[in-house]
Amino acid sequence: MPIQHTLARPALLAASIALLVGLSSDADAQRRRAAAPKGPPPVTACTDLYTFVNKDWLDANVLVAGEGTRSALGELQTIAVSQQHELLNAAMTSPQNDVQRLLGDFWASGLDEAAVEADGAQPIAPLIARIDGIRRTRDIAPALAALHQVGIPVLFEFGAEVDLADLNRHIGYFTQGGLGLPDPAYYSRSDAETQQIVAQYTQYVRNILALTGTAEDSLDAETALVIDLERRIAAASRPVADLRDPRTQYALVDTAGLDKQYRRLQLGEFLAAQGVEATQVSLANPELFAQLDTLVNALKADQWKAYLRFHIGNAMAPYLSKSFRDAEFDFHGRILRGESAQPTRQQLVLGAINRAAGPMLAREYVAAHLPDATRARAETIAGEVRDALGRGIDRSSWMTDAAKTEARAKLAALKIEIGAPVQDIDYSVQPMGRASFGSNMLIASTWRHGQEMRRIGQANASRRWGVLPQTPALAYDLAQNRLIVSAAMLQPFVLELAGDPAAHYGIFGALVGHELSRAVDIKGRAVDSTGTVRTWWSADDEAGWLTATDKLVAQYNAYPYPGLTGVQVNGALTRDENAADLAGVELAWDALQHANPELAQSGKEAFFRGWAQLWRQQSAVDAATRNAAIAVHAPGQWRANGPVVHLPAYTETFKCRDADPMSRKADDQVRIWR
Repeated sequence: MPIQHTLARPALLAASIALLVGLSSDADAQRRRAAAPKGPPPVTACTDLYTFVNKDWLDANVLVAGEGTRSALGELQTIAVSQQHELLNAAMTSPQNDVQRLLGDFWASGLDEAAVEADGAQPIAPLIARIDGIRRTRDIAPALAALHQVGIPVLFEFGAEVDLADLNRHIGYFTQGGLGLPDPAYYSRSDAETQQIVAQYTQYVRNILALTGTAEDSLDAETALVIDLERRIAAASRPVADLRDPRTQYALVDTAGLDKQYRRLQLGEFLAAQGVEATQVSLANPELFAQLDTLVNALKADQWKAYLRFHIGNAMAPYLSKSFRDAEFDFHGRILRGESAQPTRQQLVLGAINRAAGPMLAREYVAAHLPDATRARAETIAGEVRDALGRGIDRSSWMTDAAKTEARAKLAALKIEIGAPVQDIDYSVQPMGRASFGSNMLIASTWRHGQEMRRIGQANASRRWGVLPQTPALAYDLAQNRLIVSAAMLQPFVLELAGDPAAHYGIFGALVGHELSRAVDIKGRAVDSTGTVRTWWSADDEAGWLTATDKLVAQYNAYPYPGLTGVQVNGALTRDENAADLAGVELAWDALQHANPELAQSGKEAFFRGWAQLWRQQSAVDAATRNAAIAVHAPGQWRANGPVVHLPAYTETFKCRDADPMSRKADDQVRIWR
């Protein structure tokens, strides 16, 4: 008590003095307040939803040049990578099944840098010996097939893709490839910048040949042979820009006549070596393959040996000893990709596992990180948003009746796939061990290639995704008319079961709405409800779409690009994604209102707060400059703010006045599905 008493009296005295001072100087204080300069007004949901919700995160994530972009969805990817590390570490120390044992050995062999260095070029020694054994023209085609079998495509590409005439079927596609530079045009351009890159590439070829065993006195000659052969391939290849339309690479041919038509390439024997028994494949550039067939016969064996040895070293360099990795990164990383530092050991090994054994890791990831309750919640919300899109189609003012009929049919056929695809994969793989990371990479790559080849000729396109379940992804698959939601996407913050249920709609539901809208908008118009590739919109539908979204172009053109001076958002470049963002918010809000008609004020606010949280983003100046020029998405601030100004529910929720920046006159509001 004495201590409390001693402290209490001075405190009471101080309070009394403060009261007296306050009373005596009240007039002075008022004069000072009147004269003080006014600071910026406080940010509210009615002035800037994005900053209002994300201020603390933005203050904590200021970036400088060279640090790229940091975002909420990027953080989700970081979490997914950490979860994969944990799974692989557990598989390395205490595997619970055969797949985990394979993954654990693969992971352990890659992390053992000393063993990788000691292994040197040994993992590719059998492949190099196979190439060194080429003596005659007839030896070349089997060597090509053998490299394709282990996942090293040379001379051309061959892979499984969807049949454009039957989107449920996979067929094999023979397409151009076989070059070390990213575009055939590099081999014919004469400008100084291209010539410099070609010179740097030539040195890289020389470095890899030296590492794969070419004698010093033969390096210049063999390097010249590789470049010469690639120039010949490039001269017969089409520009990359001409290949962007998949229809340019589609032309069915019977496999029965391939050996007779391309006798030196032995394409029929090639297919047999890959385990492909289909009666048809696509080969859309017969002139190229005729030229390749001629080259097999026209060029000497030594030129083919140099070319193939280089491409083995080039493909496997990231997974071999440091001298290989450094050579590969100095060209591909620094020069072509503009990177300043090599990936860490963990990044490199995880990338290798996902590349060669991704479906194995996917199986374990889904089992560990997708609870049944989360899957069920995601399925419920996605179904409700799909229903909201049906209502939106019915009330659309810009879509014609005929297009509405087709859109409803497409929506009725649409599938929602949560977590992972239905698998038809054989997990039987040759044992790996922990002694050789490079050898394990070849074992896994051979297995993955074999699984891909099994797809060809099968009506199983629905059993494959274009993304691994351990990668955060939520996308509309146009070919299969389905929504894909990966397991890695379904975790906090995107779907946090312990959070406000209304926020589930503002985040996950709005993402679903964004993607489902693509099924029937200007993107989805290219494929109809039966899976036929055709444009089912009329000219009136397109005109209606453009009239509505022209307003969005003008709106986003007026937004300054965050972090840059004198740069505006490109509303034309970002038009379609801005429209999909608006559609996503419209549909998610509709779904929430139907699921909970008596939604409390706190739930309404949680919906919009969740939406704004989804797009928090900071970019360094160099990254922002690059994105402003090429990105089809608006920057995060305007992805958050831009759509909600078109929803009366937003201004009603936050009681915004007509003059507030986040308010928009009814005549200026855009409706996609509202």
